[in-house]
Amino acid sequence: MSEPQVSQPGPKGAAGGASVDQVVASVDGEPITQREVVEFASATGNPLRSDDFATDPVAKKAVKALIGQKLLESEVKNYEDKVDDAQVDKYIVQVRGDKHMSDAELRAQLQAQGMSYEELRKRARTDLQKAMMVQQQVREKIQISNADIQTYYDAHKSEFEVKKERLKLAQILIAIPANATPEQVAAAQKKADQVYARAVKGADFNDLARTFSDDDSKTNGGELGWFEPNDVMDEILAAVKNLKPGQVSAVIKTKHGFHIVKLEDHQVPGLQPLPEVKDQIRNALMN
Repeated sequence: MSEPQVSQPGPKGAAGGASVDQVVASVDGEPITQREVVEFASATGNPLRSDDFATDPVAKKAVKALIGQKLLESEVKNYEDKVDDAQVDKYIVQVRGDKHMSDAELRAQLQAQGMSYEELRKRARTDLQKAMMVQQQVREKIQISNADIQTYYDAHKSEFEVKKERLKLAQILIAIPANATPEQVAAAQKKADQVYARAVKGADFNDLARTFSDDDSKTNGGELGWFEPNDVMDEILAAVKNLKPGQVSAVIKTKHGFHIVKLEDHQVPGLQPLPEVKDQIRNALMN
């Protein structure tokens, strides 16, 4: 990639002068005009107010920021064929999970904001491409030593103090209809056993939930979030309390049906040991 060539702007044009289409910079041979800088500055919440484009520090800062964005967009093009539809789907499911929204609620919000679902998918794909580029070209080249991690841990122990016991759960529910016949119960049990067998053999739990679960959480890949023990049904708590994070419970029968529950994380009161938060600290230092 070539270095961006920045030309000297004329004295007028930022906020309505005569030279709004003058080229002020170029990235890989593509010109950036004063009009683009004005629009970019407004879109990012820093509108230009001076007519003296050449000396306005806000305009100069906007030119630099726009050059950076153009360079990023140019580099991201190298990753266009490295993000597939399944990754985009998973990204959007994660967004819904973070917002605690169903698919219908997310689509309604998009409509209210004047954005189509396809536009969201396009943005998600671009975000994934950027993240992949940063991971490969920046994060993998950053060296964080064990000494750096230990120093951070020792200086920020309060960040790793757990006050209350919490469990992070995901589930697959094979529901039983009201007044179910013995045959219906047996069929549900058989289906749950089959799904459980696939889960313990390593099939992606979130994909299984999206495909087989009868619970509303299926749209979020079965993700239920964090719970204190008192908030979990007794039958389920008994099945998961001795699991290690990442493990899946045996099939659990409740009045709702047959549950397969994954313990995603388990926090107990006290200081989290360094090995448990080492990756978290590494990511924080990289960021």
